[in-house]
Amino acid sequence: MTALVRTSLSRIAHLDRFEVEPLSREYWADGDYVIGAVTGLPGPGVGIELTDGRMMQVDIGDRLLGAFGVRFATLEATGTWEAIGPDGRMAAMTAAGLFGKLTSKSPLIPTLTELRYRGHVLAAGRKAVMRDFALPDTGRTFTIPVLLIIGSSMSAGKTRSAQIIIRRLRALGLRVLAAKLTGAGRYRDLLAMRDAGADPIFDFVDAGLPSTVCPAADYRQAASALLSHMAAVAADVAVIEAGASPLEPYNGDVAVELLEPCVRLTVLCTADPYAVVGMMQAFGRRPDLVAGVACNTDAGQALIHKLTGLPSLRLPDPAALPALDGMLRERFV
Repeated sequence: MTALVRTSLSRIAHLDRFEVEPLSREYWADGDYVIGAVTGLPGPGVGIELTDGRMMQVDIGDRLLGAFGVRFATLEATGTWEAIGPDGRMAAMTAAGLFGKLTSKSPLIPTLTELRYRGHVLAAGRKAVMRDFALPDTGRTFTIPVLLIIGSSMSAGKTRSAQIIIRRLRALGLRVLAAKLTGAGRYRDLLAMRDAGADPIFDFVDAGLPSTVCPAADYRQAASALLSHMAAVAADVAVIEAGASPLEPYNGDVAVELLEPCVRLTVLCTADPYAVVGMMQAFGRRPDLVAGVACNTDAGQALIHKLTGLPSLRLPDPAALPALDGMLRERFV
C-alpha cells in the first residue's frame, strides 16, 4: 500500500485538505509544493525527513509532498527544479523534501530518492507555495546579541559547535534563541539546537524558502521578515548559523550583512586549517575563534595558529570548555 509522506519542508504549511493537479511548466516556480511519486529507492542510510524531524524509509510508489528548489552543495549534490524535463523525472535532493533534477553528485554519497512529478498541491483551487505560509514581518528591529557561526563549507562542524555553545550559554544562565539562516532545508539541525537548550528555534523554511539559493533581493526580504519575528523573542543571545559558506550562492554574505550590527562573537568552522586562511582572504572577515573539523587534532590547531595566529578550540573536548566559557562570559554576560 502506497503512502502520502509529508516531508519536513511542508511543516510550515496548513494543508489538511488539498488536491493534486499537474500544471503547465509556465506555472512552475521555486517554493511550489508538489507531489513526487517514488520511482527509485535511495542508497544505504538515505531516508526522508518528516515534519517532526523523524526519518522514514520510503517504498516504490509512495507519494512525497515536498517543494521545488535549488541545491548547490559543494561536497554532495547539485540540482534545480528548472532542469526537470518533460518526463517529470526528479529527485529528493535533500531528505527534507527539496525536489529538483540532479545536475551533479559526488561519488562519495549514496544514490538519492528518485521521483516522478505527479502534480502541484492545490488548496482551494490555488497552488500552494511556501511563501504563503511564511512568518509575517512584524516591523520590529532585531537587536538581540548574536553569536555567529560561519563555515568554509558544508560538513565543517557548524551544527555540532552550535550545540556545544548553546549548552555552555545555558549553563551560564542565559536564554538562547537559535536559528539557521542559510542552506538547504534540514530540520534535524534545528532540532539538535533545541535539544541543546535553545528555545525558540527558527530557520529559512519559516521564511518560506526551500533553500536559500535564490535571488539576493528575494532572500533579503524573506530574511528581514524572519529577523523581525525573531526580534519579539525574549532572549539574551541568538546563536545563528549560516549554513554552507558565505562565499557559496546561498546568500550567506547577505545574512552576515543583516546581522552585522548585532554580532558580538564570530566562530569559523572549517574542515582544513588552510581553509581558515582562504576564508579570511576571500570573505574579508577575521573570526574570533576557529572550531570544527580542522581542530580535531593538536596538529590541526598548531597549523591554524601558525598560519593565522587565531585561537582555536576542539569544542567536543571537555578540556576546551573553560576557555570557551571565558569567551562567552566576556561577550554575553
